[in-house]
Amino acid sequence: MTTINYIDTSEKLTELCLQISQEPWIALDTEFLREKTYYPKFCLLQIATPQWVACVDPLALADLTPLFEVLYNPNIIKVFHACRQDLEIFYQIVGKVPEPVFDTQIAAPLLGIQENPGYAMLVSTFLNINLSKAQTRTDWTIRPLSHEQIEYAADDVIYLCKIYEIMRDKLKALGRFEWLSEDFKLLNNPELYQMPPEKAWLKVKGKNKLTGRQLSIIQSVTQWREQTAQKEDKPRSWLLRDELLLELAKLQPTTPAELLAVRGMNEKTVQRYGKVLGQLISDAKQRPPLTIDDKSISAKKTQQQEAVLDVLTAIVRIRAEENSLNPIILASRKELEKLLYDDPECQLLSGWRYSMAGRELQGLLLGEYALTLQDGTVNTTKL
Repeated sequence: MTTINYIDTSEKLTELCLQISQEPWIALDTEFLREKTYYPKFCLLQIATPQWVACVDPLALADLTPLFEVLYNPNIIKVFHACRQDLEIFYQIVGKVPEPVFDTQIAAPLLGIQENPGYAMLVSTFLNINLSKAQTRTDWTIRPLSHEQIEYAADDVIYLCKIYEIMRDKLKALGRFEWLSEDFKLLNNPELYQMPPEKAWLKVKGKNKLTGRQLSIIQSVTQWREQTAQKEDKPRSWLLRDELLLELAKLQPTTPAELLAVRGMNEKTVQRYGKVLGQLISDAKQRPPLTIDDKSISAKKTQQQEAVLDVLTAIVRIRAEENSLNPIILASRKELEKLLYDDPECQLLSGWRYSMAGRELQGLLLGEYALTLQDGTVNTTKL
């Protein structure tokens, strides 16, 4: 069994950094808590290669600068699974994310595995091991950590090493390893790890049903909630839940008494923030709202639009079959609708999907390609 090196002194950290600097790639995972905070509280960093494994205790170390310097070495590949939350921690500490990154969740569909597979599923699929769930609800802020907790945390990167080696070899054998480079570069976008308060309202479900003053109110109050949550380092829901935001937009209370009459409104919240909220709502009622860039994907489509989607679907099925992929992995009907409505967040507009089918589908929509049928075979021809 691999010995787990627990790093809780600067001397041990120095030795670990020297080890890391000599590796071409490392597997990484983090343990954190954010139930009571806006920002995740960094509690543990697991690092492994096929030869060794270490758990770094950031709560015991006063200075992690040497560690981050070596982790940001561009010559070392950083392997994660579902890395967005892990990279958020790196971004908050350093102000940028490390490069290059390999994410096994992003890579899995190119091996015929479903979109966004969980880590336990990959461990079971590739290693035929069922992960323990004994420490799922662990409070990683409490010290000392037990042997069971440390072992549980280390298993994540020990198995991740093995999965990466298998996936890497399979992808290279299929000539697909380089396909993922652009997908991984997209993880460098700072907007993935920070929420500009003025854009926070775009994440509120149900906002599309609001109009006029209601929309202006939810934009203003949601911006205030985001700013306050960041400043006080509290979860957004501790200030106002999304459903309360919608109620405030609809009922438009402007005094503490009116706020208290809103179902679900906490008395302490009104005592502390009532005057501010009332003024925000009052001001928002006098201001025209920002517009929602609604692509109307959920709206009923015309027969012509449905026919176009059918054509796009046919091309996706053909390209998926050529590459031994499930068509739904290449592009779902929903993603094709996004492409039809020119949604910049469409997956087909970047990465390997763009190379495999997105460029061609976009060309069809722009009239740059023609669809032909010859000897029972569907083809596209550049005009």
